[in-house]
Amino acid sequence: MAAASNRFPPKHSFRSPESTPRTRRRSLIVCKKCQNATASEEKSGFVDYDKGEHHVSTRVSGLRKADIPKRYRLRVQGDRFQKDWTISDVVDRILELNHWENVDVVLNRWVGRFARKNFPILIKELTQRGSIEHCIKVFEWMKNQKNYSARNDIYNMMIRLHARHNRTDQARGLFFEMQKWRCKPDVETYNALISAHGRSGQWRWAMNIMEDMLRSAIPPSRSTYNNLINACGSSGNWREALKVCKKMTENGVGPDLVTHNIVLSAYKTGAQYSKALSYFELMRGTNIRPDTTTLNIVIHCLIKLRQYEKAIDIFNSMRDKRAECCPDIVTFSSIIHLYSVSGQIKNCEAVFNSMLAEGLRPNIVSYNTLMAAYASHGMSEKALAVFDEIRQNGFRPDVVSYTSFLNAYGRSQQPQKAKQVFDMMKRNQCKPNLVSYNALIDAYGSNGFLAEAVEVLRHMEQDGIEPNIVSICTLLAGCGHCGQKVRIDAVLSAAEMRGIKLNTVAYNSAIGSYLNVGEYEKAIALYESMRKKKVMPDSVTFTILISGCYKMSKCDEALKFLDDMMDFKVSLTKEVCSSVICVYSKKGQVKEAESMFNMMKVTSHPDVVTYTAMLQVYNASENWGKACALFQEMEINDIQPDSVVCSAVMRAFNKGGQPSKVLTLAEFMREKEIPFSDSVFFEMVSACSMLRDWKTTVDLIKLMEPSFPVVSTGLMNQLLHLLGKSGKIESMMKLFYKIIALGVKVNFNAYSILFKNLLAVGNWRKYIEVLQWMEDAGIQPSDGMFVDIVSFAQKSVGAEYAAIIEERVESLRRRALNQNQNSGSMSSSPLPTSPLIIGTEV
Repeated sequence: MAAASNRFPPKHSFRSPESTPRTRRRSLIVCKKCQNATASEEKSGFVDYDKGEHHVSTRVSGLRKADIPKRYRLRVQGDRFQKDWTISDVVDRILELNHWENVDVVLNRWVGRFARKNFPILIKELTQRGSIEHCIKVFEWMKNQKNYSARNDIYNMMIRLHARHNRTDQARGLFFEMQKWRCKPDVETYNALISAHGRSGQWRWAMNIMEDMLRSAIPPSRSTYNNLINACGSSGNWREALKVCKKMTENGVGPDLVTHNIVLSAYKTGAQYSKALSYFELMRGTNIRPDTTTLNIVIHCLIKLRQYEKAIDIFNSMRDKRAECCPDIVTFSSIIHLYSVSGQIKNCEAVFNSMLAEGLRPNIVSYNTLMAAYASHGMSEKALAVFDEIRQNGFRPDVVSYTSFLNAYGRSQQPQKAKQVFDMMKRNQCKPNLVSYNALIDAYGSNGFLAEAVEVLRHMEQDGIEPNIVSICTLLAGCGHCGQKVRIDAVLSAAEMRGIKLNTVAYNSAIGSYLNVGEYEKAIALYESMRKKKVMPDSVTFTILISGCYKMSKCDEALKFLDDMMDFKVSLTKEVCSSVICVYSKKGQVKEAESMFNMMKVTSHPDVVTYTAMLQVYNASENWGKACALFQEMEINDIQPDSVVCSAVMRAFNKGGQPSKVLTLAEFMREKEIPFSDSVFFEMVSACSMLRDWKTTVDLIKLMEPSFPVVSTGLMNQLLHLLGKSGKIESMMKLFYKIIALGVKVNFNAYSILFKNLLAVGNWRKYIEVLQWMEDAGIQPSDGMFVDIVSFAQKSVGAEYAAIIEERVESLRRRALNQNQNSGSMSSSPLPTSPLIIGTEV
C-alpha cells in the first residue's frame, strides 16, 4: 500500500481524474486488501500535485453472483433486471434515493441479497456513511428476507448509529428487539448502549446498564469503563467519573491514554481547570505520553485560567519538528480564541494563516472562532469577509456563525445591519437561539435604541424562547446608556413577573444604570435589597458603587462602601483601588491615596489606570515633583502610558517649571504612536508659550490641523492668543481663516482675542473688517469693542483717518442696533408665524 507524506494546501473541492487537464501532474494509487473470504476492499487514491488536491475512496466488493448458491444463480441468470453489483455500488444507489423513497426497488434487483454474509457488510458500509434514515429502511427490508439471520454485530452497528444521532430511545428499543430475535447482548452491545445514553447526558441510565451487564455475568472491558466515565464526565459529574475510574482500577482493568483523556475532559466539562492541570502533571510523572487530544484539553484549561504564556509554550512545542503530537484543527482554533480574549487580533489572523500554510483545512468551528474574534472588537468588515468565505468554501453557516456576525455589527454601532443579519438567519432556516436574541437586544440597547430592544424581547417570547438573566442584564445596561429611569424599573418588574431571580451580574447592571441616570437613592435601595436576599456582591459591585459616588461627589459614602467590601472579605482589585484613589484625591487626602497605592503594589501590580489616578492626586495637590517621579516609575515598570497619563504628566511639567520636557514627552508619544488628545495639545501650546518657541508653535498648528473640527474652542482661542502675543498677526489671521473654512464654531472670546492683538499692532482696517465678520456671523459686538477702536482712532491716527473710522464704526453700530430691534419685534409679535399655526392645527 502506498502512502503520500506530502502536505497540501487546503482545497474545498475535489475533482475526478477525468476532469483534470492533461497538462497537470497526477497520480492514481490503487491498493487491494482481502479482509476475509466474504469481502475484499479496494482503495484508490487520486493526487493532483499542481493543485494540491487528493481524494481517497474505498470500494467493498462482497459476495458476487459466482459466490451465491447455485439455485439462486439459476434463478437470476435469465433475468435482465437482476444486477451483480458490488456492495459499494448498492450503497451508492441507496444513498442517491431520497430518505422517504422505498429502497426495495434497488435491493430487490441486487443479486448479492441471496448471500446472507453480505448483510453485515452492507449495514457496516451504510452506518459508516451516517445516513440513518436509509439504514433503518435497509434494516427493515433485511429482516423480511427469508435468508436473514439476526446477528449481534448488525444490532451493535445499528445501536451505535442511533447513538451518534442522539436517538437514545430507538437504541434502547433495538437492545430489547435483539433479545426477542434470540440474540444475546455481548460486551459490544452494552458498550454501544452506554455510549448512546452518555451522548444524551443520561449518566444514571448508563450506570444502570453497567449494573445489568454485571448481573448478566458479562465482564466489562476497558471500552465499557471508558464509555461510562465519558457518560458521567460529559454531564459535568466529574466526581462520579473519578469513582468509576477508581472502580475500574480495583477490578484489574488498567486505564489507557483514552481513559486519561476522558478524565481530563470530565474535569474540563465540570470547570475544574486547576484539577485538570494537576491530573496532567500526574500523567507526566508516570511517563504516560500525551497525544494531541490531551494537549488540546490542557490548552483549553490554561486559557480558562488565563495562563496564556503556558498555553502558547505548549502550542509551540507541538509545532516543533521533533514533536510527537502535531497540532490539529482544534489546537489552532483554541489558540485563535486565546489571542481573541487577550485582545491580539493580528495574532488571530497570523495563527489562522499558519493553519492554512500547514495544510489544515478550516472547519466551521475555526471560521466561527475567527469571526467571534473580529466581532468582539467591532470589526464588522472583516467579520463579513469571513462569513462570505464560509459560504464560498461550501460550509453552511450555523447559529454560532450568524450570532457572531450579528454581534460584530452590534459592537460597531450598526444595529440596523445586525437586524438584517438576524432576518437573513431566519430566511436561511437557521433557528435563532437564546444567545442570538440576546446579541440583537445588546446591539439595540448599547446603541440607544431601547424601544427596539424591548420589541426584540417580545418577539423572543412569541417564538417560544424564554428570556434569561443575560437578557435582563442587557436591557438594564441599555437603560443606563439611554438614561431612562422609568425603563429600569419596568425591566426589573418584568424580570420579577417572569420569575427570573437576579444574580450578582444583574444587580451590578441595575445599580450601574441607576447611578448613570443620577438615581443614587434607588441604587442604594437595590444594593440593600441585594444584601437582604443574600446575593453576594463582588468587586465589580463595589467598583460601580465607589466610582458612582465619586462622580456625584459623595466621597464619604464611597469610603463606607470600601468598609463594606472589607467586611465581605472581597479582594481588592485594580479597578477598586483606582476608584478609591480618585476619592482620596477629591477629598485632598494625599497620604491615604499613597497608602492605597503602595498596598496595591504589594498585592497586585498597578496598571495604567491606577497610575493615572495617582497622577491626578499629585496634580490636584500641586506635588509636581512627585508626579514626574511617578511617570519615571511607570517607565521602569514597563507600563505603556496612554494619552490621559501623558496629558497629566505634561501638566505637571508645565506647573513645575519644566516646559521643555513637555515637548520631549510629545516626541516620545510620536515614537510610541500614542494618539494626541485635546488636553495634550493644550499642554503643548502652554509649553510653547512659556518657552516662546514660535517655530514649534507653527509646527504644532500644522500637526493639529486635521483635528480642528474636534478640537475644543478653548484650545483654539489659546492658539490665537499665543500667535497674537508673539506678534505673528499674519499667522494668527491665517489660523482664523482655516478655522472658519472648516466650519468650526467661533465664539465671542475668539473675536475678543483678535481685536486685542490687531489693536496692539495698529491694524485698524482689519479690526473693522473683523467687526463686520462678527456681525455677519450673528454675534453681537460689545460696546467696549466699538469704544476701543474709536479711542484708538482719536489717539493713534490722524484726523482724516479718525473721521473715516468713526463713520464706519457708527455705521456698524446702527446696523447692529437695527438687527436687535428687528429680532425683538419678531419675538414680541402677538401672532405666531405660519409654521406654528399649522403645527397648532395639526
